[in-house]
Amino acid sequence: MSTAPLPAASGETSEPHHVAIIMDGNGRWAKARGLPRVAGHRRGADAVRRVVRGAGELGIPVLTLFAFSTENWTRPADEVSDLMGLLRHYLRSELDELHKNGARLRVIGNRDGLASDIVRDIADAEKMTRNNNRIDVNICVNYGSRDEIVRAARNLAQRAVAGELTADGIDEGSFERELLTAGVPDPDLLIRTSGEQRISNFLLWQCAYAELVFVDTLWPDFGKEHLEQAVAEFRRRERRYGGVGS
Repeated sequence: MSTAPLPAASGETSEPHHVAIIMDGNGRWAKARGLPRVAGHRRGADAVRRVVRGAGELGIPVLTLFAFSTENWTRPADEVSDLMGLLRHYLRSELDELHKNGARLRVIGNRDGLASDIVRDIADAEKMTRNNNRIDVNICVNYGSRDEIVRAARNLAQRAVAGELTADGIDEGSFERELLTAGVPDPDLLIRTSGEQRISNFLLWQCAYAELVFVDTLWPDFGKEHLEQAVAEFRRRERRYGGVGS
């Protein structure tokens, strides 16, 4: 049984190829201003626009944003409705700019629980931008990493039962091909805003060797300068992948 090779350990840290962000703090931003939570989510959508543009200007090839988790369905119904409305608005209002700026959009998550018009908008956006190559923008919607891992394991088990592969034929590569992120490189850098220091069921498999940077800034206030600061912190890290440092 083979495993996917890790990058060689090195005393130098290159620029991050893939940056993932847990966008946290919209509700607290709104509460601090005496505003409804949806106001924070709307300002958070503005931050998405700034960060996508900033990542492109910084030459980051892959950006992944955690927009809505499988656990977020437990929030009040009106807040969930507002979040879905913002997703509709983003897919329709930002698509032309994303396309014009060479962004390839991919929405990662379980689409079964989404409204049919949102699923249609996602498919249209992915189709329009699929040949762009300046930056890959992945938005995780109705995504939960434990669910993703269980589904991948179930798919491999079903293939084994069907005689398509043996248990010994299952390795990291075959497992990764069953994940929702198949074809997407693992994140080098994971950023979480708002001061919280946890990864909240986000890209658990994929972030095995990601550098974690937690920032106090609430997501609606996050911009290119904060992204640059996180990348600067990444550059100061020595990535050893379990090996010995320099």
